[in-house]
Amino acid sequence: MTRVLVLPGDGIGPEVTAEAAAVLRAVAPDVQLEEALIGGCAIDREGAPLSDATVARAKECGLVLLGAVGGPKWDKLPPSTRPERGLLRIRKELELYANLRPATVLKSLADASPLRRECVEGVDLVVVRELTGGIYYGEPRGRADKDGVRRALNTEVYDEHEVARIARVAFRAAQGRKKLVTNIHKANVLEVCAFWNEIVEEVARGFPDVRLEHQLVDSAAMVLLRDAPKFDVLLCPNMFGDILSDEAAMITGSLGMLPSASLGDAGRGLFEPIHGSAPDIAGQDKANPLAAILSVAMLLDHGLARPKDAARVRRAVESVIEAGYRTGDLGRGPGLTVLGTRAMGARVREALV
Repeated sequence: MTRVLVLPGDGIGPEVTAEAAAVLRAVAPDVQLEEALIGGCAIDREGAPLSDATVARAKECGLVLLGAVGGPKWDKLPPSTRPERGLLRIRKELELYANLRPATVLKSLADASPLRRECVEGVDLVVVRELTGGIYYGEPRGRADKDGVRRALNTEVYDEHEVARIARVAFRAAQGRKKLVTNIHKANVLEVCAFWNEIVEEVARGFPDVRLEHQLVDSAAMVLLRDAPKFDVLLCPNMFGDILSDEAAMITGSLGMLPSASLGDAGRGLFEPIHGSAPDIAGQDKANPLAAILSVAMLLDHGLARPKDAARVRRAVESVIEAGYRTGDLGRGPGLTVLGTRAMGARVREALV
């Protein structure tokens, strides 16, 4: 039997994950769901943001559905023991090097974007982010006080294998879309980016049907706000992908609408909404569960190879939105009905066909 490990995490994580898991049970009743701890709740109950036992279970299952981690309760802990370290560790332990973050603007949600409708209509892009290398993992790192002067450092490091494998993910994704990869870099000032570009160019020669463009990260940030529909697949180093994917998410109107998939080579994957733990609304039945539910669609697509079931979930979400149902983050207005977390999840399940 296929097993999926559910890690609800902190803040609104348990609330949105409960609705996502209910959708997964509805479309894939043969899948066994198991649950464990990650993040701050794991620190409180197990003494670490991610226990060795949970890592072992994640490796056994291969597929993980995650909520969110972190909150002000744990902000004063040393960096090495904060909830976010659990998330970094599970990505590393499962060797999940490719993060896919789609951003699509539904016609009925175009007015929810902070940008003008004409700037966002037609947005359908995916950020392909390298996830286990770069400045978030490079060594040396940390504090290095010297001669009475306080200093800190992080190191940006990539080897050709890391760059080539994420580039292949981006080109393969583009082959099933609009056949355009925009490579994001800062090669005018960073040697590591010049090297990144070199390897991406080499990989591109194996995908003659896909057009490759290069764009500086600062320029890309501006174009996302002005003309996001021009993009198809954005290929990014770890830090640039982290930043631009959140910007792309807000173009759609709410972080509560954006799922993600983190993938590796051994059929393993971690699927999670890109929003944070939102502790200010935790436990109030206000959180938007749609990003978590759409993460289930990505799990069905990329983890379970069930594209028809994935399409069912996406159609259900779209039909609920088109019918005028919203959570608070998506806005209020004439003809709209604002629902809580549980009611929105129930509406999606009712819309499954």
